[in-house]
Amino acid sequence: MRKSKIFFLLLMISILIITGCSNDEKGNPQGEELEKVTITLDWTPNTNHTGLYVAKDKHFFKDVGLEVEIIQPQGGTAEQLVASNKAAFGVSYQEQVTLARLEDFPIVSLAAVLQHNSSGFASFKDKGIVTPKDFEGKKYGGWGSPIEKATLKALMEKYGGDVEKVEIITSGETDFFIASEKGDIDFGWQFETWAGVEAELRGIELNYIALGKEDKNLDYYTPVIITNENNIENNPDLVKRFMEAVVKGYEFAIENPQEAGEILLENAPELDEELVMASQKLISGRYQEDAEKWGVQKKEVWDNYTNWLFENDLIERKIDTSKAFTNEFL
Repeated sequence: MRKSKIFFLLLMISILIITGCSNDEKGNPQGEELEKVTITLDWTPNTNHTGLYVAKDKHFFKDVGLEVEIIQPQGGTAEQLVASNKAAFGVSYQEQVTLARLEDFPIVSLAAVLQHNSSGFASFKDKGIVTPKDFEGKKYGGWGSPIEKATLKALMEKYGGDVEKVEIITSGETDFFIASEKGDIDFGWQFETWAGVEAELRGIELNYIALGKEDKNLDYYTPVIITNENNIENNPDLVKRFMEAVVKGYEFAIENPQEAGEILLENAPELDEELVMASQKLISGRYQEDAEKWGVQKKEVWDNYTNWLFENDLIERKIDTSKAFTNEFL
């Protein structure tokens, strides 16, 4: 009887060990080899990207058989890297996707990180920039995209301003606050959920011209998650699994802003903790906002922006917006 009990105990231990080996400690079913995938950010890590880092650290990617590397753009823009499949996925903006498709870049938006445009033109209050007309005689610091001057032009003309009277400087990754304090620039295109929060924490008063409030056609999706047409057509399972994890990541960030902010900081310790946590608290309420679920995109929003660009002579032809985005993988 005693030997039978020992044999039974050893048998149960063996079963537990075998079962444990079939699912590794981080959720990879059957211990299968993970498929390596890269997503390139649009910029340096910030709270627009929190859901991606949550999906990585909470093993949502691993649960669907993926090992995802999150990188910053190297050797090209996110759109170029994704179009050429040097990165399977990327973070972009509706305006950049629109321009890319005009150049026949086969990129497609898979999800809207935010439902409403939280970007706009920010300036220190003492610069006296209250309306787009006030851009005249000022220095704008941007990143060198043709859409910047085009947007400035359309906004200024609405107020009787002349974009040719704006000095446009490519400041790239130069810190907006440092450049403004030094007088290198007078205003820049910034996100309210990041630069706006930082200004409040630093006690700096900003004037902010919100694009979405200036014109409903400018209330477009920024940022968005992108892939290329080849992945959608020839490897839809990869796209499906990747987006399954991403959706879970952002849903977690919506429900748990504190922990989500901590995860972002663990992955980007160079960021200011107070800024990240304050921004995360704000943006977690804006990821989904009035949409039925996170990530959903409306054709109306894509059409409005494309029509606005065309009607303002900023593009020579309209893109087929039905090919520029999809909700299929949400």
